[in-house]
Amino acid sequence: MNRVVVFGKPGGGKSTLSKKLSAVTGIKLYALDLIEYKQNGERIPPEEFSKKHANLISTDSWIIDGLGKLGSFWLRVDSADTLIYVDLPYYVSYWWVTKRLLKSFIIKPEGWPEGCSVLKGTLAGWKYLRLSPGFWTSELFEEIQSRGEGKNIYRIKSVKEINDFVKQFDAT
Repeated sequence: MNRVVVFGKPGGGKSTLSKKLSAVTGIKLYALDLIEYKQNGERIPPEEFSKKHANLISTDSWIIDGLGKLGSFWLRVDSADTLIYVDLPYYVSYWWVTKRLLKSFIIKPEGWPEGCSVLKGTLAGWKYLRLSPGFWTSELFEEIQSRGEGKNIYRIKSVKEINDFVKQFDAT
């Protein structure tokens, strides 16, 4: 495992898993949101993102957390050796998106892009969760499996599975 893509619905535990996996493997973590957004919360121009993204996925090792635009997602899938689909139940994702907002009144969420509104991010998260059943379909997962042939593919469906998955890489 050297090039790892972690993806799934908003608030689904991707960042939690990615941070833990990075800590136990020593592979550097790249949160896609921190690459896609400027310090003021605006998206960087598409050509700038494409260049940063291409440079990143051409390196020897990385963990990239997030989905982003579908075109860049498929490039990551094609470049990765490990695909991790965090597919927790919707009620967990809704709660975690909401909990992140509530906690943000006390402390800024770790890995949150500087200058980005947590409230706007929460509203966007709820919106994308509402739309997710039309995107995160069995057909999409079949396409991921097809493009990921020969790669390690994991589909994590519970918080326990997140913790168990990370433990298998923890040598200490």
